[in-house]
Amino acid sequence: MADTVTETVAALRGVHAERGARPVLRGVDLAVRRGEVVALLGANGSGKSTAVRALIGQVPVSAGGIELFGTPRSRFRDWARVGYVPQRTTAASGVPATVGEVVSSGRLSRARLGVLRRADRAAVTRALELVGLADRAKDSVNELSGGQHQRVLIARALAGEPELLIMDEPMAGVDLASQDVLARTLREQVADGTTVLLVLHEPGPLEPLIDRAVVLRDGRVLHDGPPPAAVGRHALPGHDHVHPHAPDDPDGAAQNRTGPLSRWNS
Repeated sequence: MADTVTETVAALRGVHAERGARPVLRGVDLAVRRGEVVALLGANGSGKSTAVRALIGQVPVSAGGIELFGTPRSRFRDWARVGYVPQRTTAASGVPATVGEVVSSGRLSRARLGVLRRADRAAVTRALELVGLADRAKDSVNELSGGQHQRVLIARALAGEPELLIMDEPMAGVDLASQDVLARTLREQVADGTTVLLVLHEPGPLEPLIDRAVVLRDGRVLHDGPPPAAVGRHALPGHDHVHPHAPDDPDGAAQNRTGPLSRWNS
């Protein structure tokens, strides 16, 4: 049996990927060990989302290796062990459905012959309770706010009771009330031993949960280690404390738009 303290549940090893002719990942190494909460940080275009999508097979790679639970991804079949919350999408994707139906779909990988049994229905109910939507199970997802849509997507992933939970920008475009709910939900999952890989623009309310931060820049790993001690852009690795200049200073204005701070957060 693998050592649960050091077992690597997800790994990218020297991974390269392109979008068209443009390199997006340039030899990325990333290992997530059992029980860790790892945040993948970086500016827009740094390769964060591409890295997690490559991990689950949504993006082809041109070089390098990928493993899930010690198995090469090409041979990995036990996808019920992995929960994935995508970035910036809606729960229904244009198809009329209730909140309960969408969340129940996340349990089908564990259901026998596609039929939800008592344990499956209990898992769906618990997932809805975790995200604070138990009272909306029969409502159409089209009636929900953006933050509530995000909660439904997270509940759908949690319904499968995954060992590894991958979340791509879970706080993006989410109101403060939903951010609090999502942070509390994630705390409960971590307490239950779930391994978590988060793509984040900034740590925000999830910062206290993060064990390790992996910072990408231009498709390469810039930093892999303890998360920054302070919240905010100025505490992040690679920031050179570039500050705004007067409007009549062309060089300063350009630097403010394209300097290290912009590369991190734009």
